[in-house]
Amino acid sequence: MGVVLRFARPDDIPEIERLLAAEWLPPMAINEFLDSFWVIESEGRVAGAAGIEVYDEAAVLRSVVVAPELRGTGEGDHLVRTGLEYAREHGAKRVYLFTMHAAPFFARYGFEPVTTDDFEAAVRNSWQYVGLTERPEILKQMIPMRLIVDQ
Repeated sequence: MGVVLRFARPDDIPEIERLLAAEWLPPMAINEFLDSFWVIESEGRVAGAAGIEVYDEAAVLRSVVVAPELRGTGEGDHLVRTGLEYAREHGAKRVYLFTMHAAPFFARYGFEPVTTDDFEAAVRNSWQYVGLTERPEILKQMIPMRLIVDQ
């Protein structure tokens, strides 16, 4: 059957949540943004996911996860590129994210470390920004990053 990238469906949410929780990522607000969530399906099961939240000219890339057996196969790259293309198509000029350990991975796309003060007003209302800035003990473990999107 192989590996397929597709839009996420409501029945994928429990598997997306499981993948995220296994990597200590917050499995939150997936249903609210399901229209801009993708999954990697491998052998009939969800083996990767990513989402993007667009806020006018800014966006938040979130919940990028790939099952251990598919790491190093380019599927994470496929998810990120799909999310960035979606953001670009929907008018985003800047994309933000938070990561704990994957800064080198995201740097390959041009993401650069920033501070939470560098996040613009539109994305400061995202659940991720609000949740992390209210939990400084978790935020201090995170690396906020920003990408200026080529139009």
